[in-house]
Amino acid sequence: MTQFFSKLSQNYVELLNDNEYYDVTIEVDNSNIKLPNISFEIFKIVLRYIYGGILLLNERDTLDIFKILLAADELLLHEIVDYLQKYLIENKTEWLEQNFGLIYQTRFQTDSLVEIQKFCTNFMIKSPEKIFKSLDFTSLPENFLVQLVKRDDIQMKEIEIWEHLLEWGLAQNLTLKPDPNTWLDDDFKSMENTLQLCLPSIRFFSLSSKEFLNKVKPYKKLLKYQFYEDLINSYMNPDSKPNESILPPRNIKFNGIIDSKIINLNIVSVLSRWIDKTDRIIFSIQI
Repeated sequence: MTQFFSKLSQNYVELLNDNEYYDVTIEVDNSNIKLPNISFEIFKIVLRYIYGGILLLNERDTLDIFKILLAADELLLHEIVDYLQKYLIENKTEWLEQNFGLIYQTRFQTDSLVEIQKFCTNFMIKSPEKIFKSLDFTSLPENFLVQLVKRDDIQMKEIEIWEHLLEWGLAQNLTLKPDPNTWLDDDFKSMENTLQLCLPSIRFFSLSSKEFLNKVKPYKKLLKYQFYEDLINSYMNPDSKPNESILPPRNIKFNGIIDSKIINLNIVSVLSRWIDKTDRIIFSIQI
């Protein structure tokens, strides 16, 4: 139990003691929608704080605590907002990471959630790969996902990024079945339209032949014809030059630009396929 005495909301206390406004009511839930974002159960918890400065957190799951935070912010209870932000970040970090989609969607609804905003920013910078593994990853907005897959510092296998991207695409097209072998041309077109801004950032050329065969080939209609042909050629002939520039493998960091008649990006991609059993291979190539 957490108890507050120093800064109880004086406006509410004065309202309760003022006979002139004795009949004022605060209405919640669906009956009279004046505070539609606050459920009756959450509002009762907030009322306990307003009347007595008492906040019971041990009996609540983390989602309820987060809802209390949002309710307190809407009711301008700044002391409890500051306290709950600190409490969640210090004690419920794993939950915040696993529910990053929810946190991200609500972080900029108000200027008061400064600490939550900082948490999101730091999490995106330090652990972008964890975002793909969050429980509500598919709820992330497209513009955020586009920026995420562009990053070169995501420390996870490219095939895993591709699989998560497909998972996100399916969540945006609920009528599609997971098995692409059942898709019609219109289904592929719908998925292509959904993923069109993300597809250019996937490092397909760094996938192993087995990954390509099992995880990419069934979705070949999502890719441009010439790009797919270049991809096929890269597996058959490492010296082949694609018609379009290709991105270097995400898990290789270059100190300079590869510009050599001996080593090209295609060969580097082949090298990355040889070491694809390792989760994190980071090395520098200087020409």
